[in-house]
Amino acid sequence: MRLKMEEINFDERGLVPAVVQDAKTGEVLTLAYMNAESLRRTLEEGETWFWSRSRSELWHKGKTSGNTQRVVDVRLDCDADALVVLVEPNGPACHTGARSCFPQEFEGAHRAGGEAGGKIEREAGDFAVVLERLYQVVESRRREMPEGSYTTYLFEQGLDKILKKVGEESAETIIAAKNGDAEALAAELSDLVYHLIVLMVERGLALGDVSVELARRAGKRSR
Repeated sequence: MRLKMEEINFDERGLVPAVVQDAKTGEVLTLAYMNAESLRRTLEEGETWFWSRSRSELWHKGKTSGNTQRVVDVRLDCDADALVVLVEPNGPACHTGARSCFPQEFEGAHRAGGEAGGKIEREAGDFAVVLERLYQVVESRRREMPEGSYTTYLFEQGLDKILKKVGEESAETIIAAKNGDAEALAAELSDLVYHLIVLMVERGLALGDVSVELARRAGKRSR
């Protein structure tokens, strides 16, 4: 962790978003914010510290719950305005008790297990049902904007950030397809579909709008 404070482009509030990932599985656990002090403590103490925007104070993840996160590495993105924090979690990351703060619909519920994962597996044969549930979750994030949600982060950053992520996920899907790894391709396609739905919600486009267009095109081909 050789990160230097002067390398980071903190925003006008002195904050930088930090995406926390499981260092072993790559699963995204939460999205939080750090200021210079919380980042300094994170780097020095080897456990995650964040800045709570709602309480306007520093908080040490797991101080009261015991669900600490041992930091393995901290990386800066290409624009120097976002961090990825690789951790070994000691318990759930989410205040709800879930392993991840992100909706199980698109955060690998089949790997995390539990009731949500089983439900996804039972519905896997009906892609339309899964898409509708995912769309509803993203819509709810847009309305409620819960702190710590990656979806909230995307909506806060706005259209340009969402479009950037769609482009990145498209490129990663192409790479996975070229590599011939079916499991990796399914994972990248899932990420792409999720970000496309975020884009649809941001622009006010319903799933039905796409369905109508696809049906129209299918009708053209059948004639």
